[in-house]
This record gives sequence, structure tokens and C-alpha cells, in this order.
Amino acid sequence: MFKKIPHTYVIIFSLILFSAVLTWIIPGGEYGREIIQVNGIDRTVIDKDSFHYADSQPQTWQIFSAFFEGFTRQSGIIVFILMIGGAFWIVNSTKAIDIGIFTFLNSAKKLEKNRILNKIGVNNLIITLVMLVFSVFGAVFGMSEETIAFIIILVPLSISMGYDSIVGVSMCFVAAGLGFAGAVLNPFTIGIAQGIADLPLFSGFGYRLFCWFVINLTGITWVLIYAAKVKKHPEKSLVFHSDAYWRKHVEVSDSEITYHTPKMAWFVFLITLLGLIIFSVVHPLTTMKIGNASETFPMVPVATGLFLIFGFFSLRKSIHFFVLTLLMFTIVFLIIGVMGYSWYIEEIASLFLALGLLSGAANNYTANKITKLFIEGAGDILSAALVVGLAGGILVMLENGRVIDTILHSVSTSMEGMGKFGTVSVMYVIQNIINIIIPSGSAKAALTMPVMAPFSDLVNLSRQATVMAFQFGDGFTNMITPTSGVLIGVLGVAKIPYDRWVKWIWPFMVILILLGWLLLIPTVTIQLNGF
Repeated sequence: MFKKIPHTYVIIFSLILFSAVLTWIIPGGEYGREIIQVNGIDRTVIDKDSFHYADSQPQTWQIFSAFFEGFTRQSGIIVFILMIGGAFWIVNSTKAIDIGIFTFLNSAKKLEKNRILNKIGVNNLIITLVMLVFSVFGAVFGMSEETIAFIIILVPLSISMGYDSIVGVSMCFVAAGLGFAGAVLNPFTIGIAQGIADLPLFSGFGYRLFCWFVINLTGITWVLIYAAKVKKHPEKSLVFHSDAYWRKHVEVSDSEITYHTPKMAWFVFLITLLGLIIFSVVHPLTTMKIGNASETFPMVPVATGLFLIFGFFSLRKSIHFFVLTLLMFTIVFLIIGVMGYSWYIEEIASLFLALGLLSGAANNYTANKITKLFIEGAGDILSAALVVGLAGGILVMLENGRVIDTILHSVSTSMEGMGKFGTVSVMYVIQNIINIIIPSGSAKAALTMPVMAPFSDLVNLSRQATVMAFQFGDGFTNMITPTSGVLIGVLGVAKIPYDRWVKWIWPFMVILILLGWLLLIPTVTIQLNGF
């Protein structure tokens, strides 16, 4: 008889307990900190020669307050999840996404008549293209938290295509993670790490692009193999039972659809258009940043003009397609905002809240009904928000116990006496381990690069190779570490138990980590451009 698998909350709280135990075993220690400018932004980095042992702070009753402090630290992601959940509940009530998926799959079936596409597999093509899009987002502007919003779209799509929620999560979150690890132009990881290491910004582009291609080829192949297995034998899905929730919510047929357009939808269209016109006047030109390059375009006016065209014709067809138009342009303005105006989760959450309110108003919902739907949506996703706060408590334990710096110092000194290849390999292992404790790429770059970069000079190792070790070590384990608020949030929204996810992802992690190590070999054996 098998024992019942612990709930996700139980697993994470157990890790908090384990972290508290470590504060009694590992001696306390501290590095001195200093503020330096990295690419024009102030960053707090450690002084590599300032480590000293200090009085430890063993954690006892604080295990109970860790949830509160973790909740406070992760408040941005938690509020983001609640707002996204409430907004999409309103959108889902309109049946627009269901109809969009239904229409999309019908169109996909027509494509299967093409002999070439039928041989490749239309569904395989869809999964590949969607994953490549999100991987580019991860590689270029470090998409991470933003993937939470897309789970509510892509998981139902995956279920409707005959797959499971893991495939849906892979299409956006895993894909963005692959891009994040490839990190061709990611300013939040490569930009900071190279700045601290005194390297030209985004140098070594050619080899990074090659690595991004190899990583994505491996990752997409893995997902397609799993997807084919689930398609053939749905009962073999690791989340077959928990996906009952999604299967219940995606059942829609053309006979259930009543196509109509309320007069209120035209009013919402005009009000939204007026707002976008004002936005276009205020921001006639947008400087879009891609890595170290930037180009200025009239992005907002162009997007406004396209909204006018798509909005008008979608309203002539049905309110459902107008809501889909609102959703499409929400994503368009999300990309413009992130790449042009450095938007983060506050602005993105506000954008999706506007989507929910406009969708409800366009469907002629009363203010009370919109409010009721928003509360229901926030309530439905509340467990995902709470577990993010609980996961934040793990890092709280280690930091408050003053053992984070001791761990960093111990692993950095372990590299002494090794050659170039041995050093870069150990650096890679260390970055993977530290990423489990500190999942933030920018924070880890600020903490580790001041130590790693000068140390690489002692063994005549390229600082670019050191940055690559950080890049891979930072990217892959984000997809498995329970201290990542984004991962826990994604799984909570997708309703995938953490233990089920680990069972699926761990062999994939082994492959990716080994692949990262192999990709590091040329950085010390071949004279690469930029290295």
C-alpha cells in the first residue's frame, strides 16, 4: 500500500523546517555590501574580501512567522495572481476563450488536409511555434512572472487539443525558462552579470545564440514526446485526475454558442478607442529595447489603429470575438509596455484588470455582477497565491538565520586548486545549488559575480565563461525549485500538485543540466568570439 503523497503546502512547510534546522548547524557569516552602478542602475553587491563569521541566529518560533514575512516579500506576485485570477474569471464567464479555442481547433483540423502539415502534425507545429515565441520572450526581456497570466489561456487550449495541463504549462512557462537559460539578450541576468564582471554588454552573442538554439531544440523535443504519449494514452498523464477541473471547464460545442453583440459593447469599444487615442498622443513614439539595442517606432498609434480595425469587425461578428480582440491587444500592449516602458507586474496586473472590467461591461454585466465574478475568480485562485507566500518563507529562514553568506563563502572557496575546466564546472554546480536558495537571477548575479569573476582571473579562465556558468546555473533550476514564487504560482494556477510536477520535470532537469555542462566545455577549449 502506497502512502498518500503530501500536499504541496506540507512539502513547502517541511522545507521551511529543514531551513530552520540548517540555521542551527551552519555557522553564521556575513559579507560586506556596497552599492555600484551596473548599466546605469544601482545594484547592491558583496565585497568579495569582506567575509567574516558572525553570531548565528538559530530559528525557532520564527518558522510560524515565516509565512507572514514570506507573504510580505512576495506580495507583488501574490496580488498579481489574485488580480489575474479575478480578471480572467470575468473573461471566462463570457465564454469568449472557450469559443476562441473551439474556433482555433476547427481551423487547425482544416489544416490537417494539407499533406505536408498532416505529416508534420498540426498540433506539433502549434506547440513548437508557441514555445518558440515564449522562449524568445525569456531570452530577450527575461519573461518570468508574466507567464502566470498565460497559464489560464494555454492550459485550457492544451486540454482541448487532447493533452494535459503539463503540456499547457510547458508551452509558456517551460518555454520561457528555456529562453531564460539561453539568455541571449536578457538584461536582468546577462546584462547585470556582464556589467559586474566588467565585460562589454551582451558580448559573446554568437555562442549564446547557438546555445539558445540547442537548449530549445532539446526542450521542445522533450515536450513533444511527452505530448504524443499523453495524446495516445490520456490516462498515462501524471495529472490526469487533477485535470478533471480543466476538462469540465473546456467542454463547449457550437450548439451552445449564441452569437450576439450588445449595444453596450459598441460603447465600450468607443471608450477604449478614445483612451488609446489619448495614449497615442501622449506617447507618439516608443523606444523598444532589445538587449543593448533600441529602436524608436510609433508603436502605440499603430496598435491603436489596428485595434480600431479588429475591434470594429469583431463586433460585427459577435461579442465573443470582441472580447478576444481585447485579450489580443492586452497582450500586444503588454509587450509594448515591457519592452518600451519597463513595465513590471504592477502595470501588467492593472492591464489585465482593465481587460476583465471592459469584458464584463461589454457583455452588459452590472457592476455588482462584475464584482461578484472578480471575487469568485480571486477566491478560486487564492490557494495558488497563498502557497507563493509560504514558499517565500524558505528564503526568510536562511536569511534571518544569517547562513546565506556562509553557504556562498563555503562553495566559492571550494574551487581553489582547480584548473580552468574544473573551475568552470564547479562554478556551474555552485550556481545551480545557489539558485535553489536564491531564485532571483538579478539578485544572484549581484551576490555571486563579485566573487566568481575575480576568482576566474586567478586560473586564467575567461570571465565570459564564468558568466555562462551563472547563466545556465540560474536558468534551468528555476523550473523545479520550490523557493521560486513564479513556479509555485504557475503550478497553483494550473492546479498541478508540486510532487506531480517534480516527477515529470526531474529527468528533464538532469538532461538540461548535463547539456549546460557540455555547452560550457567550448568556453574553455575553443577560442570563441567574445570570450
